[in-house]
Amino acid sequence: MKSNTINKQEIEKFSKIASHWWNPNGKFKPLHKFNPIRIEYIKNSIAEHFKIKTSANPLKTINILDIGCGGGLLSEPMCRLGAKVVGIDASKKNIEIAKFHAKKNNLKINYICSSPEVLKINKKFDVILNMEIVEHVEDVNFFIKKSSELLKKNGLMFVATLNKTLKSYMFAIIGAEYILRWLPIGTHDWEKFVKPEDLIKISEENHLEIKNLDGFKYDILNNKWKISVDKSVNYIAKFKKN
Repeated sequence: MKSNTINKQEIEKFSKIASHWWNPNGKFKPLHKFNPIRIEYIKNSIAEHFKIKTSANPLKTINILDIGCGGGLLSEPMCRLGAKVVGIDASKKNIEIAKFHAKKNNLKINYICSSPEVLKINKKFDVILNMEIVEHVEDVNFFIKKSSELLKKNGLMFVATLNKTLKSYMFAIIGAEYILRWLPIGTHDWEKFVKPEDLIKISEENHLEIKNLDGFKYDILNNKWKISVDKSVNYIAKFKKN
């Protein structure tokens, strides 16, 4: 069994473009477009699961761990919704960018350069976000195992990633990287994409029960992402810790 989840080539790849995290028209433009639907999905799921009533700070009782937080594109909105957020990333440059941006916006987020298996923290979390990260780690089984260990019983884990289909190769790599140039060439490796049934099997082995499986689809006419029954390219899984 692997004893670490870090893929050095992946970390180097994202460290090189770390300065672009907060540029909505830069190399992370697709994530900026993706963010509103991710935030809405996570917020509504947390509120439903923990029976939280709508308020200005709906997540104020929730402790969130954002794994592979990058420059903080999800950590910051979660903090603004009231959550206590810890963001971790194996790239030192990503963490530096995230810390700088949070400080500039007076947001208290605990950013740590770490991966889940070496995180030194004396608490477990209500919610763990593994968003667009499992396709970049060294060992998915070990990564999910270590993530699950950081989650409280009855807590929620969200995993968003890319399905391993011919369609995902055509859309996410040929289309997004080579034709539309939405992403830098080499951002994704199709061999590392994960089928939903494989993710569910790995998660179940680590005390995580699947609660929802939804697709994300880009709506060209309205220039935005939406929830879809089509899970053939992008999908999100919501798990509960047993």
